[in-house]
Amino acid sequence: MHPTTPGLKIIQLLKSMALYMKRFFILLFLLTLLPSIASAWWNEEWGYKKKISLDMPTLQKDGVTIPPDAFALIRLHTGNFTYFLDLADKGKDIRVLAGDELTPLKFYIEKIDTVNEMALIWVKLPKDIATMPEPAVWLYYGNQTAVDGQDAPGSFDVSQVLTYQFGKGGVVDLTANANNPSEATAINAEGGMIGEAGVFNGSQIIRIPAKPSLLMAPATGWAFSTWLKIDQTQPDGVLFKRTGGTGSFTLAIKDLKPHLEVVDAADASHDFAAETALTAATWQHLAIIATADNLTIYIDGTAAGTFPVKLPDLTSDITIGANEVGGRGFIGSLDQLSLFKVARDANAVKFDAKIQGSSSAMMTYGEDSTPDSEEGGENLIMGSLKSVTTDGWIIIGILGVMFLISWMVMIIKAIVLQRVHSANKKFEEAYSQLGTQEIADLNKEGDERDKDFDESPLLLSFSGDHSTYAGSTIYRIYHVGVEEMNRRLKKVESSGDQVLSAQSMNAVKATMDATLIRELQKLNSQMVLLTIAISGGPFLGLLGTVIGVMITFAAIAVSGEVNVNAIAPGIAGALTATVAGLIVAIPCLFGYNYLGGRIKDITADMHVFVDEFVAKLTEQHT
Repeated sequence: MHPTTPGLKIIQLLKSMALYMKRFFILLFLLTLLPSIASAWWNEEWGYKKKISLDMPTLQKDGVTIPPDAFALIRLHTGNFTYFLDLADKGKDIRVLAGDELTPLKFYIEKIDTVNEMALIWVKLPKDIATMPEPAVWLYYGNQTAVDGQDAPGSFDVSQVLTYQFGKGGVVDLTANANNPSEATAINAEGGMIGEAGVFNGSQIIRIPAKPSLLMAPATGWAFSTWLKIDQTQPDGVLFKRTGGTGSFTLAIKDLKPHLEVVDAADASHDFAAETALTAATWQHLAIIATADNLTIYIDGTAAGTFPVKLPDLTSDITIGANEVGGRGFIGSLDQLSLFKVARDANAVKFDAKIQGSSSAMMTYGEDSTPDSEEGGENLIMGSLKSVTTDGWIIIGILGVMFLISWMVMIIKAIVLQRVHSANKKFEEAYSQLGTQEIADLNKEGDERDKDFDESPLLLSFSGDHSTYAGSTIYRIYHVGVEEMNRRLKKVESSGDQVLSAQSMNAVKATMDATLIRELQKLNSQMVLLTIAISGGPFLGLLGTVIGVMITFAAIAVSGEVNVNAIAPGIAGALTATVAGLIVAIPCLFGYNYLGGRIKDITADMHVFVDEFVAKLTEQHT
């Protein structure tokens, strides 16, 4: 009976492995489709949506309510958003809807960077959002054919007459009033509280021409707010300056304290200092609220002093960063500078400080949904996988290749060792039955087929039948020993003596030892791949984790949002690489130890056989 073709068995094994891998990936795909609670879909042309909720318990704890016509800042980065590549050019497909998923909301994009994966989106909140059971908005995206839906001028209330965000487009008023400066030497640079910032080194100035829309009248009140960072203590730096017919108003920074220099309607001079000092090299929210009878300073949403004074109408040009002649220059950075023609209440100021602050957790970002999925979240494992960065996927891909190779090595090596062990036992049983004068009776002449098997243990393992003991490593050592013995005996046949010298015995043993070493090399072949997987898998996973964490923190630094909701998804995605590395290494560790034990057992059997053969040979031919 002819043995089964080794190549056919290899093909059958590969087909089985392919079937199992196919089933695995099908199962993995099905996990992504786990159902959750179905919800309405605003427009089927948009492929994705994300729920963004306001943290009302925290706001209420701080005594803050959502004011009418309030803005919310949506900060997207790799920690809470993983579909930057699905956005249309410049975010043209972004839409924001109220909690009912029916009412479009006005919004505008301050910054979007799909390469570094971050975006800043301002949303005009619905007037009734404070009364909703769950105050939230919906972010829709994923429509490459959509037209730009943002409307910055239309987003602002009529009371907000000026807003500068110091973006890459320069110092430009985003409101419909177009109160753009006639002179702006401030340097726009990265690293602002929200996006870019306007940087002043003591010689820069922003000059805004007087317009009717910029009237600052005590009768109706007015408000000024900005985020600022003071680079160093300065004796006297003008932040905001404006005069009227009979008086003036100056906001200055003196030794880290905000000062209000006022010439009132009666031409009397006043200098009011805030009760709280600012912190150097730290972004803080500063606001001034003016009414008919007093001025109030707010630092980070908290009142830092209320001062009674009657201001005149302020109607002249406005200067920012210096006085009207360019003196008393301010040193520091400004961001999100706004002017209102009404006196805002304390609640609105505090809300802005919290909703815009980088350390706040006022916004909670839900999972992304598709029209075919259901709202309520996804499988946690799949959610973590979505947060994996491109660099992480490269590492995981490498680990996947290592996983497949290591398992192929372990499976094939286990089959080879099992067949070798069985063949060795079969040969040892036959050898133990030989008499003293029959030491060479088990030796057979090899053919080309035997040589192929000797060179490929894999082919030998898939061959269930063989005419010789070629599957046995001990047989191959025996065969070499017998052949060497016969050669030595032929040299002494002419004398009729069958005695081998000590040198000949040593030569036979040396030949068998050399064959034993070569057999060990075959048995240990590819085992180094397992050691690479054991030691390299966790390190590669750690590398992917470190890179992922670096990217997450870099994105957070750029976006300015630091909270658990921002960090956790990115960290979870980064740790996925470490998990992948351990998934590769742990099975390999057990497999390596098991296979190593089998190899040690076979090695011990071979050493014992060499000693037994030499002893029997010595007994027969000495």
